[in-house]
Amino acid sequence: MSDTAPPCPPAEWQIWFDGSAFPNPGRIGLGAVLRGPAGERVDFSAMAAEGGCNNEAELLALGKALELAREAGARHLRVRGDSDFAVRHARGDAHTKVARLRSLVEHTRFLLDAFASVQLEWVPRHRNPDADRLSRAALGLPDKPAARPASRKRR
Repeated sequence: MSDTAPPCPPAEWQIWFDGSAFPNPGRIGLGAVLRGPAGERVDFSAMAAEGGCNNEAELLALGKALELAREAGARHLRVRGDSDFAVRHARGDAHTKVARLRSLVEHTRFLLDAFASVQLEWVPRHRNPDADRLSRAALGLPDKPAARPASRKRR
């Protein structure tokens, strides 16, 4: 038996983010949920200072979630959002020529670099309900109705 214990997995923080623009483009609502490894939970809901489109809203929400995680002392993150645009661009898998979006992507990537490790994942909207609710609440919008299960054809 070895005297050296295997390394402990890092204390990972979980983040869910979402942004809403209403109308699109219009006012921007930001929503995020952070869960720490010791059971901490931070819910964030706020309206952005400026308006914009839904892609701007998603990137701003991701940026705010990363700032909150940094302030909480997180080093290892698992980040989930239902915006394919934000996830692909933050990972560096896609690029935009739109200057305002490019600036937000660059800022988001700068924030990501401050962490020891980050797993950034796209999730379907139905797996991101709390962040969605928080982003809509920032704009005074009601929750979206729950998705209906697919109907079955009877023979």
